[in-house]
Amino acid sequence: MCKLPAMQSSELKRAAARAALDEIVVGAVLGVGSGSTVDLFVDELAALASPPAALVCASERTAARARANGLRVVELNEVLASGASIPVYVDGADEIDPQLRMIKGGGAALTREKIVASASGHFVCIVDASKCVEQLGAFPLPVEVVPMARELVAQRLRALGGEPRLRESGLTDNGNEILDVHGLDLARPEQVEARIEQWPGVVAAGLFAAHGADIAIIAAREGIVRRKATGARG
Repeated sequence: MCKLPAMQSSELKRAAARAALDEIVVGAVLGVGSGSTVDLFVDELAALASPPAALVCASERTAARARANGLRVVELNEVLASGASIPVYVDGADEIDPQLRMIKGGGAALTREKIVASASGHFVCIVDASKCVEQLGAFPLPVEVVPMARELVAQRLRALGGEPRLRESGLTDNGNEILDVHGLDLARPEQVEARIEQWPGVVAAGLFAAHGADIAIIAAREGIVRRKATGARG
Protein backbone atom coordinates (compact mmCIF):
# COMPACT_ATOMS: atom_id res chain seq x y z
CA MET A 1 0.00 0.00 0.00
CA CYS A 2 1.22 3.46 -0.95
CA LYS A 3 0.67 5.82 2.01
CA LEU A 4 -1.14 9.10 1.40
CA PRO A 5 -1.36 12.23 3.53
CA ALA A 6 -4.79 13.21 4.85
CA MET A 7 -6.93 14.09 1.82
CA GLN A 8 -10.37 15.32 0.89
CA SER A 9 -12.65 13.38 -1.51
CA SER A 10 -11.51 15.28 -4.61
CA GLU A 11 -7.87 14.70 -3.69
CA LEU A 12 -8.52 10.99 -3.23
CA LYS A 13 -10.10 10.83 -6.67
CA ARG A 14 -7.05 12.53 -8.16
CA ALA A 15 -4.75 10.11 -6.32
CA ALA A 16 -6.62 7.14 -7.83
CA ALA A 17 -6.50 8.77 -11.27
CA ARG A 18 -2.77 9.39 -10.99
CA ALA A 19 -2.11 5.83 -9.82
CA ALA A 20 -3.90 4.48 -12.92
CA LEU A 21 -1.25 6.03 -15.16
CA ASP A 22 0.92 3.02 -14.32
CA GLU A 23 -1.61 0.75 -16.08
CA ILE A 24 -1.69 2.39 -19.50
CA VAL A 25 0.19 0.98 -22.49
CA VAL A 26 2.51 3.58 -24.02
CA GLY A 27 1.77 4.28 -27.67
CA ALA A 28 -1.54 2.41 -27.69
CA VAL A 29 -5.14 3.55 -27.94
CA LEU A 30 -6.73 3.92 -24.51
CA GLY A 31 -10.40 3.51 -23.58
CA VAL A 32 -11.80 5.93 -21.01
CA GLY A 33 -15.19 6.09 -19.33
CA SER A 34 -17.01 9.02 -17.78
CA GLY A 35 -17.46 10.79 -14.47
CA SER A 36 -15.66 13.06 -12.05
CA THR A 37 -12.75 10.69 -11.37
CA VAL A 38 -12.29 10.05 -15.10
CA ASP A 39 -12.24 13.81 -15.68
CA LEU A 40 -9.23 14.00 -13.38
CA PHE A 41 -7.64 11.02 -15.11
CA VAL A 42 -7.96 12.76 -18.48
CA ASP A 43 -6.25 15.83 -17.00
CA GLU A 44 -3.42 13.62 -15.77
CA LEU A 45 -3.07 12.03 -19.22
CA ALA A 46 -2.66 15.45 -20.81
CA ALA A 47 0.27 16.19 -18.50
CA LEU A 48 2.23 13.12 -19.61
CA ALA A 49 5.33 13.56 -21.73
CA SER A 50 4.08 10.66 -23.89
CA PRO A 51 0.26 10.58 -23.78
CA PRO A 52 -1.72 7.72 -25.37
CA ALA A 53 -1.87 7.54 -29.15
CA ALA A 54 -5.60 8.31 -28.96
CA LEU A 55 -8.59 7.93 -26.68
CA VAL A 56 -11.87 6.13 -27.28
CA CYS A 57 -14.29 7.94 -24.98
CA ALA A 58 -17.50 6.50 -23.54
CA SER A 59 -19.29 9.85 -23.36
CA GLU A 60 -19.44 13.14 -25.22
CA ARG A 61 -18.51 14.87 -21.96
CA THR A 62 -15.26 12.92 -21.68
CA ALA A 63 -14.47 13.42 -25.36
CA ALA A 64 -14.92 17.19 -25.01
CA ARG A 65 -12.62 17.31 -21.99
CA ALA A 66 -9.99 15.22 -23.78
CA ARG A 67 -10.02 17.48 -26.84
CA ALA A 68 -9.82 20.56 -24.63
CA ASN A 69 -6.68 19.04 -23.11
CA GLY A 70 -5.14 18.54 -26.55
CA LEU A 71 -5.63 14.77 -26.62
CA ARG A 72 -6.64 12.94 -29.79
CA VAL A 73 -10.09 11.33 -29.70
CA VAL A 74 -11.14 8.58 -32.12
CA GLU A 75 -14.27 6.50 -32.60
CA LEU A 76 -14.40 2.85 -31.57
CA ASN A 77 -15.46 1.80 -35.06
CA GLU A 78 -12.40 3.51 -36.52
CA VAL A 79 -10.06 1.70 -34.14
CA LEU A 80 -11.53 -1.74 -34.73
CA ALA A 81 -11.85 -1.32 -38.49
CA SER A 82 -8.14 -0.45 -38.66
CA GLY A 83 -7.21 -3.69 -36.91
CA ALA A 84 -5.90 -1.89 -33.83
CA SER A 85 -6.79 -2.87 -30.27
CA ILE A 86 -7.57 -1.15 -26.98
CA PRO A 87 -5.36 -2.83 -24.37
CA VAL A 88 -6.74 -0.90 -21.37
CA TYR A 89 -10.02 0.76 -20.38
CA VAL A 90 -10.10 3.11 -17.37
CA ASP A 91 -13.35 4.12 -15.69
CA GLY A 92 -14.89 4.88 -12.31
CA ALA A 93 -17.86 3.33 -10.51
CA ASP A 94 -20.78 4.37 -8.35
CA GLU A 95 -20.35 1.20 -6.28
CA ILE A 96 -17.83 -1.63 -6.37
CA ASP A 97 -17.86 -4.84 -4.33
CA PRO A 98 -15.00 -7.14 -3.23
CA GLN A 99 -15.41 -9.23 -6.42
CA LEU A 100 -14.97 -6.01 -8.46
CA ARG A 101 -18.57 -6.10 -9.68
CA MET A 102 -19.95 -2.61 -10.11
CA ILE A 103 -22.94 -0.34 -10.43
CA LYS A 104 -22.29 2.37 -13.00
CA GLY A 105 -24.38 4.92 -14.82
CA GLY A 106 -24.73 7.81 -12.41
CA GLY A 107 -23.51 9.99 -15.27
CA ALA A 108 -25.85 8.30 -17.80
CA ALA A 109 -23.04 6.82 -19.92
CA LEU A 110 -23.58 3.17 -18.91
CA THR A 111 -24.29 1.76 -22.37
CA ARG A 112 -21.29 3.32 -24.05
CA GLU A 113 -19.17 2.39 -21.05
CA LYS A 114 -20.20 -1.25 -21.45
CA ILE A 115 -19.44 -1.13 -25.17
CA VAL A 116 -15.94 0.34 -24.81
CA ALA A 117 -15.15 -1.87 -21.81
CA SER A 118 -16.16 -4.98 -23.74
CA ALA A 119 -13.92 -3.96 -26.65
CA SER A 120 -10.91 -3.51 -24.38
CA GLY A 121 -8.49 -6.04 -23.03
CA HIS A 122 -8.18 -4.88 -19.43
CA PHE A 123 -10.66 -2.92 -17.26
CA VAL A 124 -9.08 -0.69 -14.61
CA CYS A 125 -11.58 0.83 -12.18
CA ILE A 126 -10.49 3.99 -10.32
CA VAL A 127 -12.44 4.97 -7.19
CA ASP A 128 -12.11 6.51 -3.79
CA ALA A 129 -12.87 4.25 -0.85
CA SER A 130 -16.38 5.65 -0.36
CA LYS A 131 -17.49 3.66 -3.44
CA CYS A 132 -16.53 0.30 -1.91
CA VAL A 133 -19.41 -1.83 -0.59
CA GLU A 134 -19.85 -5.39 0.61
CA GLN A 135 -23.01 -5.84 -1.51
CA LEU A 136 -24.22 -3.76 -4.43
CA GLY A 137 -27.56 -2.02 -4.26
CA ALA A 138 -27.48 1.00 -1.97
CA PHE A 139 -26.90 3.15 -5.06
CA PRO A 140 -30.00 3.02 -7.32
CA LEU A 141 -29.47 0.91 -10.42
CA PRO A 142 -29.54 2.94 -13.67
CA VAL A 143 -31.30 1.26 -16.60
CA GLU A 144 -31.16 2.88 -20.04
CA VAL A 145 -34.42 2.38 -21.95
CA VAL A 146 -35.87 3.27 -25.33
CA PRO A 147 -38.41 6.00 -24.50
CA MET A 148 -41.46 4.17 -25.87
CA ALA A 149 -40.67 1.18 -23.61
CA ARG A 150 -40.27 3.20 -20.41
CA GLU A 151 -43.46 2.09 -18.66
CA LEU A 152 -43.23 -1.50 -19.92
CA VAL A 153 -39.75 -1.81 -18.43
CA ALA A 154 -40.82 0.03 -15.28
CA GLN A 155 -43.63 -2.48 -14.70
CA ARG A 156 -41.19 -5.38 -14.98
CA LEU A 157 -38.74 -3.70 -12.63
CA ARG A 158 -41.53 -3.27 -10.08
CA ALA A 159 -42.29 -6.97 -10.41
CA LEU A 160 -38.65 -7.64 -9.43
CA GLY A 161 -39.18 -5.61 -6.26
CA GLY A 162 -37.64 -2.37 -7.50
CA GLU A 163 -38.95 1.18 -7.48
CA PRO A 164 -38.03 2.79 -10.82
CA ARG A 165 -37.92 6.57 -11.14
CA LEU A 166 -37.45 8.44 -14.39
CA ARG A 167 -34.29 10.53 -14.33
CA GLU A 168 -35.31 14.09 -15.13
CA SER A 169 -31.89 15.40 -16.17
CA GLY A 170 -32.35 14.65 -19.87
CA LEU A 171 -31.56 12.02 -22.47
CA THR A 172 -28.42 9.93 -22.77
CA ASP A 173 -25.88 10.46 -25.55
CA ASN A 174 -27.83 7.72 -27.38
CA GLY A 175 -31.13 9.64 -27.17
CA ASN A 176 -32.64 7.31 -24.57
CA GLU A 177 -34.02 7.70 -21.04
CA ILE A 178 -32.71 6.49 -17.68
CA LEU A 179 -34.75 4.73 -15.02
CA ASP A 180 -33.05 4.80 -11.61
CA VAL A 181 -34.21 1.72 -9.72
CA HIS A 182 -34.26 1.79 -5.93
CA GLY A 183 -34.64 -1.19 -3.63
CA LEU A 184 -33.61 -4.09 -5.88
CA ASP A 185 -32.13 -7.17 -4.24
CA LEU A 186 -28.68 -7.46 -5.84
CA ALA A 187 -27.36 -10.39 -3.80
CA ARG A 188 -26.91 -12.17 -7.17
CA PRO A 189 -26.04 -9.29 -9.48
CA GLU A 190 -25.08 -11.41 -12.50
CA GLN A 191 -28.55 -12.95 -12.58
CA VAL A 192 -30.28 -9.59 -12.23
CA GLU A 193 -28.11 -8.08 -14.96
CA ALA A 194 -28.86 -10.92 -17.39
CA ARG A 195 -32.59 -10.84 -16.65
CA ILE A 196 -33.07 -7.09 -17.10
CA GLU A 197 -30.97 -6.89 -20.25
CA GLN A 198 -33.07 -9.50 -22.05
CA TRP A 199 -36.24 -7.35 -21.89
CA PRO A 200 -37.27 -5.58 -25.11
CA GLY A 201 -36.71 -1.85 -24.76
CA VAL A 202 -33.77 -2.14 -22.36
CA VAL A 203 -30.57 -0.85 -23.91
CA ALA A 204 -28.35 -1.67 -20.92
CA ALA A 205 -28.46 -2.03 -17.16
CA GLY A 206 -25.83 -0.31 -15.06
CA LEU A 207 -24.67 -3.58 -13.53
CA PHE A 208 -21.15 -4.61 -14.52
CA ALA A 209 -21.32 -7.98 -12.81
CA ALA A 210 -20.88 -10.74 -15.39
CA HIS A 211 -17.87 -8.79 -16.64
CA GLY A 212 -16.53 -6.59 -13.85
CA ALA A 213 -13.23 -4.82 -13.44
CA ASP A 214 -9.91 -6.63 -13.74
CA ILE A 215 -8.15 -4.25 -11.38
CA ALA A 216 -9.53 -1.73 -8.90
CA ILE A 217 -7.34 1.17 -7.82
CA ILE A 218 -8.84 2.43 -4.57
CA ALA A 219 -7.70 5.65 -2.93
CA ALA A 220 -8.31 5.77 0.81
CA ARG A 221 -6.92 8.06 3.46
CA GLU A 222 -4.64 5.18 4.48
CA GLY A 223 -3.20 4.87 0.99
CA ILE A 224 -3.65 3.40 -2.49
CA VAL A 225 -4.90 -0.19 -2.68
CA ARG A 226 -4.82 -2.29 -5.84
CA ARG A 227 -7.20 -5.23 -6.00
CA LYS A 228 -7.16 -7.79 -8.79
CA ALA A 229 -10.19 -9.86 -9.70
CA THR A 230 -9.95 -13.63 -9.69
CA GLY A 231 -9.69 -14.75 -13.32
CA ALA A 232 -9.06 -11.20 -14.55
CA ARG A 233 -8.54 -10.67 -18.25
CA GLY A 234 -5.03 -9.98 -19.49
